[in-house]
Amino acid sequence: MTSTERPRLAVRSPADLLAAVPYLLGFHPADSVVAVALRGRQIIFAARADLPDPSEDPVERARHLAGVIHRQGAEAATVVGYGPPDRVTPTVDAVRAALAGAGLDVLDALRVTDGRWWSYLCAETDCCPPEGRPYDPTASTVTASAVFAGQVALPDRAALVAKVSPVEGPARAALSAATDRAERRLTELIDEAPASDLLGGRTLRAAGVAAIREAQRRQRRDERLDDDEVAWLGLLLTHLPVRDHAWERTDGRDRDIALWTDVLRRVEPELTAAPGALLAFAAWRAGQGALAAVALERVLDQHPDYSLALLLDDLLRRGVPPSDLDGWPSVGVPGVVRHRKRSRRRRR
Repeated sequence: MTSTERPRLAVRSPADLLAAVPYLLGFHPADSVVAVALRGRQIIFAARADLPDPSEDPVERARHLAGVIHRQGAEAATVVGYGPPDRVTPTVDAVRAALAGAGLDVLDALRVTDGRWWSYLCAETDCCPPEGRPYDPTASTVTASAVFAGQVALPDRAALVAKVSPVEGPARAALSAATDRAERRLTELIDEAPASDLLGGRTLRAAGVAAIREAQRRQRRDERLDDDEVAWLGLLLTHLPVRDHAWERTDGRDRDIALWTDVLRRVEPELTAAPGALLAFAAWRAGQGALAAVALERVLDQHPDYSLALLLDDLLRRGVPPSDLDGWPSVGVPGVVRHRKRSRRRRR
């Protein structure tokens, strides 16, 4: 499941809502159920889940989706199912029931199939004919407003996954060579640390702070890190005090998302955990829950026990609003102490 908070879009009709959904999620959904949460007349949140398999009971997934929407402080919601009727209808029905059970008004329930939409709640043939209504999202003023505001709707979720996929070919070979050089540099750095610096911890942190400061300075100037800088930063981020320093300096700014996306795609697979988790945190803080989700999927596929990724995955799945961390880093992340203790127990 992915969730996101996005800038306001003026929605006045079902067609407008359908045009807005891809910009709320960041991509055009398919074989999905989407719940759009409202407070008053304002869209405050959107959450998406895959349609369950035909043999799967949709009730449990529906209850989870409704719980996520309820935690946003929503008053009402509209449900949209994308796909064939035999899969969409039972899922939308289950989500409607779960939302109502959570005390939320269901304003509408829609199905989108092959470029047409139907309403499950409207029986007026003038506005909701049995053959459905065609819609063209590109013709909506909502689409124009979203594009003007800089929002992006990728063709599908696969296109979003591609944004965090590793570079390949000659670029990968160059990064592998740069990582070998960074490892030799790291060995020399630790060997040259003073005897009073146990295991070179202070030396590593100082090098990491300098690398992070330089990376963020370069990002502010729209300058891309070279291969040696990416490999060096990726290696230093495996030291938890360095990772935590980077975390404290990361928020939902565009430059944070751009930096950690670039580093995630370019570092070697064994170094993806920290930059991937930092990207997920930045994307979540920016309200780009779908991007956060695909970044976490990549991290947890390669590093299933990485505590920061597990923490962020838990926040995302529970639908914790990014606004809960307004004031970061002076306010703490819910659950972070618990996850760190759990991580230390595993290492013992």
